[in-house]
Amino acid sequence: GTGAAPRSSIHNAGLPWELGLAETHQTLIMNGLRNRVRIETDGKLMSGRDVVIAALLGAEEFGFATAPLVTMGCVMMRVCNLDTCPVGVATQNPELRKRFRGKPEYVENFMRFIAQEMREYMARLGVRTVDEMVGHTELLKQSAEAVAAEPHKGKLDLSAILNNPYAGNGQKVTFDPKAVYNFELEKTLDEKVLLKKCARAISKAEHVELDVDVTNTDRTFGTILGAEITRQTGTGLPDDTIVINCHGAGGQSFGAFIPKGLTLKLTGDSNDYFGKGLSGGKLIVKVPEKAAYKPEENIIIGNVALYGATSGYAFINGVAGERFAVRNSGAYAVVEGVGEHGCEYMTGGRVVVLGRTGKNFAAGMSGGIAYVLDVDNKLYKNINKAMISIEKVENKYDKKELRDLIEAHVAATGSKLGTKVLDDFDYYLPHFKKLIPNEYKKMITLSAKLEEKGLTSEQAQMEAFYESIGAKH
Repeated sequence: GTGAAPRSSIHNAGLPWELGLAETHQTLIMNGLRNRVRIETDGKLMSGRDVVIAALLGAEEFGFATAPLVTMGCVMMRVCNLDTCPVGVATQNPELRKRFRGKPEYVENFMRFIAQEMREYMARLGVRTVDEMVGHTELLKQSAEAVAAEPHKGKLDLSAILNNPYAGNGQKVTFDPKAVYNFELEKTLDEKVLLKKCARAISKAEHVELDVDVTNTDRTFGTILGAEITRQTGTGLPDDTIVINCHGAGGQSFGAFIPKGLTLKLTGDSNDYFGKGLSGGKLIVKVPEKAAYKPEENIIIGNVALYGATSGYAFINGVAGERFAVRNSGAYAVVEGVGEHGCEYMTGGRVVVLGRTGKNFAAGMSGGIAYVLDVDNKLYKNINKAMISIEKVENKYDKKELRDLIEAHVAATGSKLGTKVLDDFDYYLPHFKKLIPNEYKKMITLSAKLEEKGLTSEQAQMEAFYESIGAKH
């Protein structure tokens, strides 16, 4: 669906929004859920007429992408991914960006035309508001021209779209703000236990430690507490101010978005999206003491852990599922194995993998560093080599960073594998591979040289960035 997608995909993959919209609208009505859901549609809405048709088929909100982009100067060259956009829209090249001539007023003007055309159609239909149109497919008629073209003349049947079998059965056909689903947040552990027992710790920055049993239905555990910490402090609390010792199975999005000062220690395992958007907090997962399995051989947290994490630490005494640390931009993590697509699109932070990786590791990785223990020398088969370099861990700073992270992992989880590596670190060190993006390596190397000339670390990084893209600061 992106502007850089191959033409074969654009024209042959996916379905028109009309089909999905009509089916979604009808299915929600059939199940008595239409009044609880707003339906938004997008995908080549190019005119007011398109928006009116979308509303009549059941949509209440509408998304625009291609048309406003064209008003800003896009000429559909479909080279968005090559950094060669000739009109300066999709590029970081300063010379090409000089060619950009777009203005916000152009988009505003385009949307005014959309609204005006909608008003004209609505006047012809005899309706006053968009809400009055939603779901009224009886106002749509199949054009004779739609069935005239060969080789399907007379064979195009739009009845499944135009004839809504549920429209007249008394069911709600539009969203009702009064029928919003009640998520019963007051029944969550965050609301029932954590907020009450941690109130003073948040306001006074006083240390508190709690024990809580969790199950896999306790979704986003710790997130509401983290939100309250951020709401009251702005930047979080000192490290480990609030420590929650959890026992059992963590539900989906365990520890999502938690800020600095909140530490969640889980003895057990966790579901998908563990630590999503981690924002300065600390997550620790370890196996029970009497576990009958080897953690380094078993998945202990689900897929898409640490997705979009920005800062903080995660120590996982076991294997993570697929897409570990995707889009990580600043968190530090130690894990004892990962599934496919690990560190995909990673832009910052550090990841230490004390075990095997799945296929496509480091695909699209443009920042940060990953250290992978590769005793069997099989890592090369699973790495996406398009943007990264594979190096030995020889720099004294890298050695120290790697050892410090493993030591922190062992201290947090009691990992037997981590202890084994530390006890014979000189043996295991040559088996570690350092994965670093090529452009990121150039930038930090240049930054280090600039720091030697007297610039602060922040100034050096900025100067290195501008030099790397060929621009003058």
